[in-house]
Amino acid sequence: MTVEDVKRTDTGYALMLANEAVVRGALESDVKIVAFYPGSPTSEILDTFSEVIDHFGDYKMHISANEKVALETVAGASMAGQRSFTSMKSVGMNVASDSMFSIGYTGLNAGCVCLIADDPYAHSSQSEQDGRYFGEAAYVPMLEPATAQEALDMTKWAFELSEKHKTLVILRTTTRVNHQRGMVKLGKLNRTAFKKNKWQDVKGQYFTVGSVARALKAKLLEKNKAIKKEMETTEFNRVVPGSGNVGILTSGVCYLHTLEAMQNLNYELPIFKLGSIFPLPEKKLSEFLKSLSTLIVVEELTPYLETRIAALAHTVKPNLTILGKKTGHFSEMLEYNVPIVEKALAEILGKKVSADYDAILAKASRLKDILPERPPIFCPGCPHRGTLWAFRQALQQLRIREKIVFNNDIGCYSMAFLPPNEFSDSMLAMGASLGVSAGMEMALEDKVIAMVGDSTLYHAALPGIVNLIHHNSNVTLFVLDNSVTAMTGQQYNPNSPFNAGGHPARKINMEKLFEALDADSVTIIDPYETRDCITPIKDAINRDGFNVIISRRECALYGDRLKKQGGEKIIPSENVKDTCRGIYACVKEFYCPAITIDELDHKMIIQQDLCDGCLECRQVCPVDAPRHLEVEK
Repeated sequence: MTVEDVKRTDTGYALMLANEAVVRGALESDVKIVAFYPGSPTSEILDTFSEVIDHFGDYKMHISANEKVALETVAGASMAGQRSFTSMKSVGMNVASDSMFSIGYTGLNAGCVCLIADDPYAHSSQSEQDGRYFGEAAYVPMLEPATAQEALDMTKWAFELSEKHKTLVILRTTTRVNHQRGMVKLGKLNRTAFKKNKWQDVKGQYFTVGSVARALKAKLLEKNKAIKKEMETTEFNRVVPGSGNVGILTSGVCYLHTLEAMQNLNYELPIFKLGSIFPLPEKKLSEFLKSLSTLIVVEELTPYLETRIAALAHTVKPNLTILGKKTGHFSEMLEYNVPIVEKALAEILGKKVSADYDAILAKASRLKDILPERPPIFCPGCPHRGTLWAFRQALQQLRIREKIVFNNDIGCYSMAFLPPNEFSDSMLAMGASLGVSAGMEMALEDKVIAMVGDSTLYHAALPGIVNLIHHNSNVTLFVLDNSVTAMTGQQYNPNSPFNAGGHPARKINMEKLFEALDADSVTIIDPYETRDCITPIKDAINRDGFNVIISRRECALYGDRLKKQGGEKIIPSENVKDTCRGIYACVKEFYCPAITIDELDHKMIIQQDLCDGCLECRQVCPVDAPRHLEVEK
């Protein structure tokens, strides 16, 4: 990913990731304060803002502890008269929604935009959550771009809409929108110097409770009437001409799938392309419905649009036939693509599909069947590999593998449920391992163990930790301290010595935090000294009370990058075959992608282009065969 086009001052064209186009749109809107917690598919927005912050030097940025804090940060900035922006994945809005609903009532001051990204197919999420309900439930306008160009243009419009109506505006995307690339026409980049305001010049009242809430609700409903009028005239809600009395209603990436499907079928139906999910342009939609006998609704996830359009049609076109999820033409599962949309349209229209998609998928499935399984694994040098290996050895030596319950959390270590570890009795949401452990500790005779990463610790785990300590719970907690939010691209967090743009930040002292909370014990281990970790882990598990094991070693990718930036040479390892006895412990128990088997002598080979020289594999090897290259040569 390059950000040079994001910095450009001309108004030409650029090939951009839609996430980059969002950043460009916010910069063209002269955004002044941004805050984020990373999460796919929006992480590139955070990364881009962080990468260009020193180039522009006229906005401020936080990498926040969680999405709720990020939203509250930009809301506070807006209250203080500064244009602000945040983004998060759909499940992040679950965390932020408590404040979001109140912000809907109080309104804001300067433009404030929040992007939330749904993840159909659950590529990197716990669920296929449909975030479209948030806008309607909170009476907050929600817009949905379909292309990279619309991502830029709608971001700019969202700021204007927000500032005009003194409201938060939500941009809703999906993974295939965030990660698509397209040509984008850049607008003018008229940045102004950052200048702090005085509260007396911009202040308003931003609180809601009781009778105040009731009064604000009435104002909110009036505000939505005004916003609704704008949805009737915006170019983002438009009809693509076609022939016949069968039409299509769609939005987001499904609009692009529909266009291509129509092209494949050599058919042109009229299409209502929605850009505003809430409020809906009901007058414009009504005119469209009146011209049809049948409406096909193409949307991923829940029948959100289908349900609302059916209610509208009941008044304006009672005999309209609506085809979609409720009629079985489309599924509420997974993300759509051109074949899915084309097959459904072909069935409805009585036409032949342009390709035998079922045969293509069947062939692909047969080819897939002959390939070896490739489950996700940790990166070469990942410290989590050593931590989990030592944990397995501790359980084996204690002979209690069947007498523990292991509550996992969200991060790279979520892969603990895969071989060779096969841990994880639960894994629900950020920080949930602590709350679940509280209930299990009361309900079970077994030893309860929880695991979180450093980012998750500060994101959502602290309340659960306080609860366990307060109630004298008998739980062992692993904290995997790797200095960054590794899973989403090594972004910084409160456990990092840096913040946005690589600027120095105060790193929270984790062990002092646990000591201040009065944990019964805090043990620090180094997962690269893997064998030495076994006894401290056994001791912590054997103790009664709330005992913490901090496994401290930086993320391998992050650490390697720091070494390269500092000019330090990364020395890979090699397997000394004269020492190696082909026991295969490094393969069977470690699953490092840098280790393979030589087909000639069936001994291990370490791929030096992948290896980062951590030598965790030597800790596992019974005969200490792996060595750094410079040891032997």
